[in-house]
Amino acid sequence: MSDQKPNEASPGEENLDAAAATTAEAAATAETEARPAENAAAGEDPLARISALEAEIAKLRDERLRALAEVENIRRRGERDREDAAKFGIQSFAKDLLSVADNLGRAIDAVPQEARELEGVRTLLTGVDMTRKELASAFAKNKIIEVEALGKQLDPNLHQAMVEVESAEHPAGIIVQVYQSGYTLHGRLLRPALVGVSKGASEGRVDTTA
Repeated sequence: MSDQKPNEASPGEENLDAAAATTAEAAATAETEARPAENAAAGEDPLARISALEAEIAKLRDERLRALAEVENIRRRGERDREDAAKFGIQSFAKDLLSVADNLGRAIDAVPQEARELEGVRTLLTGVDMTRKELASAFAKNKIIEVEALGKQLDPNLHQAMVEVESAEHPAGIIVQVYQSGYTLHGRLLRPALVGVSKGASEGRVDTTA
């Protein structure tokens, strides 16, 4: 009768287990060592693979940065559009008011100087002038600014020349007459000033009839 305990492995079984473990380890090592060989056999260069992955990462990073920049541009455009809407939303209404300012000025200018001292006329002129000043104040609050013209150099961005005038006192291109005032709204041209421009003094001509 054997003295070996039921749960105690025999020396032969222990040898079989050790051999099996050694065989499994050898198989795993062989598989690991075989992978580069398989990759090489398949024509895949590890360095080339690394370079390809780095290029892909750089591409994804660039696309991400471009997407973020586009989102920022959209946000800024949205803010600018909102600001423009707040600033220039009254543009059409402001243009209509310019004719009111023109007519108030014409009404004052149309009264003869000798009639201005008459009591009724003086009172009327005072009321019209007060209305004109209040309108000018409202313009200023809303950044509707009259374009400087008289005595200035003609600027096609602000002035529209209607006539050329000979002038010995002003060089060519200087505004000597204003027919209608121009205005800007927050720096943007609302209406150009209609002006007369000096073309300088007329040059003397040689008389060929003598």
